[in-house]
Amino acid sequence: MSIIVTGSIATDYLMKYPGLFREHIYIEQTGKLSVSFLVSEKQMSRGGCGPNISYSLALLGERPSLMGTVGQDFGDYRAWLEAQGVDTSLVRAYMDDFTATFTVITDQEQNQIAGFHGGAMFRAHDLTFHDLDPATIDLVIISPNDPAAMLKYAGECRELGIRFIFDPSQQLPWLDGPQLREAMHGAYALTVNDYELEMVKQKTGLGEREILEHVGMLVTTRGAEGSTFMSRDRRVDAPVARPRGTIEPTGVGDAFRAGLMVGMVRGYPWEVTARLGALSATYALEQVGTMNHHYTLPQFVARYREEFGDAAELEDLANR
Repeated sequence: MSIIVTGSIATDYLMKYPGLFREHIYIEQTGKLSVSFLVSEKQMSRGGCGPNISYSLALLGERPSLMGTVGQDFGDYRAWLEAQGVDTSLVRAYMDDFTATFTVITDQEQNQIAGFHGGAMFRAHDLTFHDLDPATIDLVIISPNDPAAMLKYAGECRELGIRFIFDPSQQLPWLDGPQLREAMHGAYALTVNDYELEMVKQKTGLGEREILEHVGMLVTTRGAEGSTFMSRDRRVDAPVARPRGTIEPTGVGDAFRAGLMVGMVRGYPWEVTARLGALSATYALEQVGTMNHHYTLPQFVARYREEFGDAAELEDLANR
């Protein structure tokens, strides 16, 4: 099976604020926003939506191909990804630019304020699926990246008959209603969280049923309330996996998408696929940083059984 992950590739700076953002935001009174937060912790780590998804896919027994653009500073990062089981042959480096940078502050309620500098990411539209053999590709995810590249990749996947997931996430503010309609049209699945779903509805003017006229499946994560899988004639609601210890939400959605993709490419039932996503997400939730979680497939399967009970598909997963 061939899985291609497109998305941002970045260095992350993760900070914690030992208070609550909402206690210091008075925009309703002033009509302006000007805030500064003294953070208590800071950590630098490898990140970006593309590597985040690819890393968890590798933990789950796949060898995904990462497709994206980076800068002159990517050498050590590339070597590390290859060592984790991620194919980086589709990553193009530009020696006159730098790899993207993501900065996020998280408060005690797990609210986040983030900023992103694109760097070489904004050249991702240089890449094309026309250079690849569509017959060898089982599934593509178009995750947050240069918006022009995301639109281009969606169009090319439709044109070439490649099954794809459209995952707009952090780039939703950059995409208007017509662009969103065009990008998600013909997608095998649209993946969003509950907040992003409302943004998609507002921008496109479409309700859930109308969205499902454009995509085969709508997958919505709802934080502690689990996830929902919907098609035109079916709905499945699935729970989360209980976290143990540290809770840091950065990268959790990317880890969920890895479990989702594994279930999709192997043809698992929605119920099992959703639980794979939930448990993959919880492993990421328990560590600071988006790729600092570790597990073997036997450990993952054992914890799945502990959380959700047995499933016939777990034997297939464990024997990858």
